[in-house]
Amino acid sequence: MKKVAIVGLGYVGLPLALLSAKQGHQTIGIDLDQDKVDRINAHEDPIRDEFVAKYIKDTDLTASTDTASVIKSDIVIVCVPTPVQNDYQPDLRPLKNAVTAISKSLQKDTLVIIESTINPGVSDEVVIPLIEKTSGLTVNKDFYVSHCPERINPGDKEWNVTNIPRVVGSSHREGLKRTVEFYKSIIDADIKPMGSLKEAEAVKVVENSFRDVNIAFVNELAKSFTKLGINVKNVIDGAATKPFAFMAHYPSVGVGGHCIPVDPYYLIEYARGYGFEHEFLSLARSINNSMPEFTADQLVDGLNEAGLSLKGSKVAVLGLSYKANVADDRESPSYKLIKILEDKGAHVDTYDPYFTDKSTVESLDEALRGKDALVVATNHEEYLGVDYSKTDIKVIVDGKNCLKQAGMQLRNIIYRGIGT
Repeated sequence: MKKVAIVGLGYVGLPLALLSAKQGHQTIGIDLDQDKVDRINAHEDPIRDEFVAKYIKDTDLTASTDTASVIKSDIVIVCVPTPVQNDYQPDLRPLKNAVTAISKSLQKDTLVIIESTINPGVSDEVVIPLIEKTSGLTVNKDFYVSHCPERINPGDKEWNVTNIPRVVGSSHREGLKRTVEFYKSIIDADIKPMGSLKEAEAVKVVENSFRDVNIAFVNELAKSFTKLGINVKNVIDGAATKPFAFMAHYPSVGVGGHCIPVDPYYLIEYARGYGFEHEFLSLARSINNSMPEFTADQLVDGLNEAGLSLKGSKVAVLGLSYKANVADDRESPSYKLIKILEDKGAHVDTYDPYFTDKSTVESLDEALRGKDALVVATNHEEYLGVDYSKTDIKVIVDGKNCLKQAGMQLRNIIYRGIGT
């Protein structure tokens, strides 16, 4: 059993820390958020995650805000976020700050694992030099650096941190051996060694770029099929009956979450620095970023059919989370959609049961009351059992194509989906 310190206790770090402690490792979690640390030490779930809620009630995990707590750890795992800036440049400041902080207390023979998503080259070009400069230690002599890109899918009842296969790259074969051994000790799934740190870094970026490109394809089809009078969802469902060489993806109001709308930019910008332009990835990002505007256009079209204009209309936007039934609004397209509608003169109320503090109203009933139109931006279960025909709503734009799929009869309401 090892002494393990995990830095960053969000959707990635906290489940991993709980799993490490559950499997018998002496584990400490480190996060700068004092309230989060206090709640973890009180055995309370601070992130409203099903896995966390289950395991935090009876755990030996302790949490601290003191990065010096990494001292005497055998393994230090960094799980801080790596967002992009407004110009889509990768923002490595959280990672650099975390690495600098832990390096001040790093001991010889420590294994440092980066789980944060990073573009190829960051471990070699940023992380290792920063550790060496701050600690005075030498890589592959006094410490090892590995990369095991996080794989987590919030809200997924089947796949979680316990059973998703992982890939690992390291600065040295001894570091690779130790890293594989650690993950095998906590995860009931395959652990695949990679040939280098760069290969491991590239895996996560490629995974999410694959998703982004395929979603962009169906989002473009949704735009096209709207004009052609073809239901794109029915077409995708038909294509999905082919038992090989097709993977169903579906259009929506936009792409959110910490990974898919972010990771392609890491590869785009890194390759650009070496003189290569990723035209395909850039186009996919452009298409997916355009979907909130397309959704707003669908609302304008529906309101016009009802004899109304968007300017001055009262609109409810349901959902701030980027996906159904999770309290995660990172990179959520809802915020871009709301701004577009307000800029066009609509009076917008928002409601999300997972973000009541960010919603403009306190309940679904209040959100629907007296509204001309409704946009479903997140397919939370709470929205799927409502008889919208009993409200004053004249137009519904279903940004997730979920209402009719749930069997709703939208009587006397003008309905617009995304390509349906």
